[in-house]
Amino acid sequence: MNQSIQDAIQGLSFQYENCTRETLPDLLRFYAPNATFKDPFQEVFGHAKIEEVFIKMFDQLNNPKFVIVQTLMGDQQASLLWEFQFSMKRWNTKPQKFLGVSWLYFDANHQIKKHIDYWDPASGIYEQLPLLGPVLRFIKKKA
Repeated sequence: MNQSIQDAIQGLSFQYENCTRETLPDLLRFYAPNATFKDPFQEVFGHAKIEEVFIKMFDQLNNPKFVIVQTLMGDQQASLLWEFQFSMKRWNTKPQKFLGVSWLYFDANHQIKKHIDYWDPASGIYEQLPLLGPVLRFIKKKA
C-alpha cells in the first residue's frame, strides 16, 4: 500500500468529519481540479461544481455531519463507509441519520479523480418528507 494514498485518506476523512461551509476549500484540495463527483441526485465535474453540491447541502440542512465508520484501501482506490447525520430546515426537523459508501479513485498525485456515493435516497431523504414519506414507508413495510 502506498503511504501517500493512506495519508490522503486520513486527511480526507478528517476534512469530511469536520466539514463546514468555511472549510470547503480545505476539503476540495483533496480533489483533482477536473474531478468527477456523483451521488444519487447528480453528477458534476470540477471543483466549482463539487463545491456547489456541498453549499447546497449546507443551505438545505441543519448541522450536516459525516462520521467515517470504516475505510478500505486498494491500489489507487478506497472506499469510505460513513454515517450522515443532519436535520432538515423544513418539514421534519428532528435529527436524522443514514449510512452510505463513497468509492474513490485516485490519480498519480494521490488526489481524487472520481468520487461515487452510494446510499438509499428513499430511506435517507424521501421517507422524511411530509407527503411522500408515509407512502414510501407503507410500501417498504408491505414489500
